[in-house]
Formats: sequence, C-alpha cells, structure tokens
Amino acid sequence: MTSTAAPTRVCFQLQVEPDLLDEYIARHTPVWPEMLEEIAASGRRNYSLFLGEGGRLIGYYETDDDAAAQAYLAASPIAAKWEAEMARFFVGLAGRPDQAATPLTEVFNLSAQLDAARAATTTEESTAS
Repeated sequence: MTSTAAPTRVCFQLQVEPDLLDEYIARHTPVWPEMLEEIAASGRRNYSLFLGEGGRLIGYYETDDDAAAQAYLAASPIAAKWEAEMARFFVGLAGRPDQAATPLTEVFNLSAQLDAARAATTTEESTAS
C-alpha cells in the first residue's frame, strides 16, 4: 500500500494499568513476529509506541489509508489474538485496543508547514518577477 500522496499520520493515546507496566513492556520486547508482519501488511509503517509517566501510552504510525489498515487488522485472526491478550493492560477501554484507542488531533507538522512556506515564497517570487 504505497502512494505518492503524503501519508496519513496517526497518533493515539491509551492508558496502561500502572501495576502492569513491567509486563506490558516485556510483552513488547519483542512483539510476536507474526503480529509485526500483520501490522506491516496492513499498511502501517513508521509505527512507534512511547510510554510516559503513570502508564500514559502514545502511539504513532503512518499509513496511506487508515480505514483500510484498520479493516485489515480488524479481520486478522493474528491481530485479534494479540489484541485480546493486550486488552487487560489498558484502563477504561471498551473494545480492542487497536480499534478503540483515542486519536489525537495533529496541530503542527514541521514538514507540512515548511512545504507551505516554501511554496508561498516561490509563488511570491514568481509574481514579483
């Protein structure tokens, strides 16, 4: 799933049960190889998880089609098994973690703003000539 269009950047937040942090980290060191392959096959890439104080978990990935990636993983028996095992780690979550995480709104992206500023400068220079 590759495209020449800019990828969709997805960031989400989950809350890991503080008493289970060590086990959560251990379960991701490493993730099952077959689950890694399913994530890649879904079209998600550049995927990272960041763990903050008190169990605050921030995830980030890029994809060309997030709805298709979500649907692929929702239908995957491997992802269903992984998510069923991971569900107990999260506080206040209804449903599979990969389907029910709280998305965050992007308010700044350096690359996008640089591209826009450079395009505006190029347009101004062209009209001044």
